[in-house]
Amino acid sequence: MPADPRPFAQPTLIGEAFAGSGANAAHINVVIGRKGGPVETAWTTALATPRAGYIPFLAVLRPNLPVRPMTLFVNKADLRGDAHSTLTWGPAQAGVAAGVTAAVAEGLIPAGEVDELLVIVAVWVDWAADEAALVFANNRTATHDAIGAAVRGEPPVEDVIAEAGHPWNAYYHEHRN
Repeated sequence: MPADPRPFAQPTLIGEAFAGSGANAAHINVVIGRKGGPVETAWTTALATPRAGYIPFLAVLRPNLPVRPMTLFVNKADLRGDAHSTLTWGPAQAGVAAGVTAAVAEGLIPAGEVDELLVIVAVWVDWAADEAALVFANNRTATHDAIGAAVRGEPPVEDVIAEAGHPWNAYYHEHRN
């Protein structure tokens, strides 16, 4: 099969992953796109329009060292109290930063194209989360896995169709509820 002549992340790549269990689990949605396209519009609009409880920010490996490609951390759970805010801005954000960086280091995201790309990572941190190390590890894994799924175009539609009669997730399972 000939190589795809389109640049990486054109069209936009979208992925999802879940890691861990219980309150310290991570659920990640990721969007990867090129600057100058619709992802840039969404990225900059989200950054410029925070609202009460939802404050998008750049993912950083440490202060003054944002990950590349530039990654916008968007919380899916509204910030509730100091402990939840600290877990969101601390270990969850660090996990996202580590997951994106690992994806670049492994070649899932081409290092030579990071200046042309933008990433949006939507992150769920449960209000009952209480273990920083697990929040970090699960967000790192889920971010990396969501990027991998986006890059590979997973899941295959055949897998989705095969499961259509048996939907379940961490909060609902027809045999458990």
